[in-house]
Amino acid sequence: MRPIYLDNNATTRAHPLVVAAMLPFFSEKFGNASSAHAFGSEVAPALKQARRNLQALIGAAFDHEIVFTSGATESDNTAILSALAVQEGRDEIVTTAVEHPAVLSLAEELGRRGIKTHVIPVDASGRLDIETYRNALSRRTSIASVMWANNETGTIFPVKCLAKMARSVGALFHTDAVQAVGRIPIDLKTTDIDMLSLSGHKLHGPKGIGALYVRKDIKFRPLIFGGAQERRRRAGTQNVPGIIGLGKAAELAAAHLIQEQMQIGTLRDRLEQGILALGGCMVLGHLKNRLPNTSNIAFEHLEAEAIVHHLNRNGIAVSLGSACASGSMEPSHVLRAMRVPPAFLRGAVRFSLSCETAPDEIDRVLQVLPDITAKQRALWRACQDRAGESSQLAELL
Repeated sequence: MRPIYLDNNATTRAHPLVVAAMLPFFSEKFGNASSAHAFGSEVAPALKQARRNLQALIGAAFDHEIVFTSGATESDNTAILSALAVQEGRDEIVTTAVEHPAVLSLAEELGRRGIKTHVIPVDASGRLDIETYRNALSRRTSIASVMWANNETGTIFPVKCLAKMARSVGALFHTDAVQAVGRIPIDLKTTDIDMLSLSGHKLHGPKGIGALYVRKDIKFRPLIFGGAQERRRRAGTQNVPGIIGLGKAAELAAAHLIQEQMQIGTLRDRLEQGILALGGCMVLGHLKNRLPNTSNIAFEHLEAEAIVHHLNRNGIAVSLGSACASGSMEPSHVLRAMRVPPAFLRGAVRFSLSCETAPDEIDRVLQVLPDITAKQRALWRACQDRAGESSQLAELL
């Protein structure tokens, strides 16, 4: 039986057409795009087309607003550090309690350097406390950084509104849109968003390539200095095969986004309904305003690690949550910020689908999961009984 991959928020398989588009740029068209000779000049048009493909996908006004990076972590760091560097007299950051570690870890480090960070809480559905966000903004705010959609729950944030609020106090606004790009429609021209981060491997492109959208005319300082690549906004020889792959992935995503996401949403709902029918579990995140591919389900009194392990033994790949937190035995910062009830906190399993997910794969999950959860629940009851017996014995002694 073929393996089933339902961990697409961690990474996606590179589309075969993406791989095919990249291959010539490893051997046949291997020139450095910055070179003046023919080997370099034959690469430049392909890079420009990739930039235009990405521009179209995110609705940027100009292709030169796209800066290619090594990935979203670099893009996130660049956006925040640039804002602090170019805005004199502004030494505060506003972000949320459920951001990716690429943002929260940087904010923590900046705090040690004297930069104040306002961390905005979320409610039980993962929705941002808008009033607290509004009150945190001030003339000292350099940048507000809020993810477009949460990687663990899929909850979507009202970034257009949040960007407008940031602009009203003269602050820049950045969004980590890693999970949103290629999954929901984005049109930056209609927003006040100043910077946006994305990563290729989340939309069936290659790993090690990402981009930072930088709105035209905003002040910007590079994170990496050196050569004149990317209009002097990101030095270093360009990752040509990666850029070509990202451009092709963007082209494919734009062409099929609406239809594919409707199909993915239908499969996600079918999976969710089947799991909820088992009882003793709940969906985490906003039930309506979330990504169509994401379902985070918490099982009462069960250990998610055991469920993930047994699904893996059945050839089904799912996640405890963020791949960046894998290996940790502690509940994720996202679930803690949402104040998930203690009985469910350690039982959260994330299922994330893609355009490659097939109906029979959903059927397979619903076929094997009931037995796994039934056995885990029986073990939990047995442990509870033993604990009760031990307590009674202790009282007698």
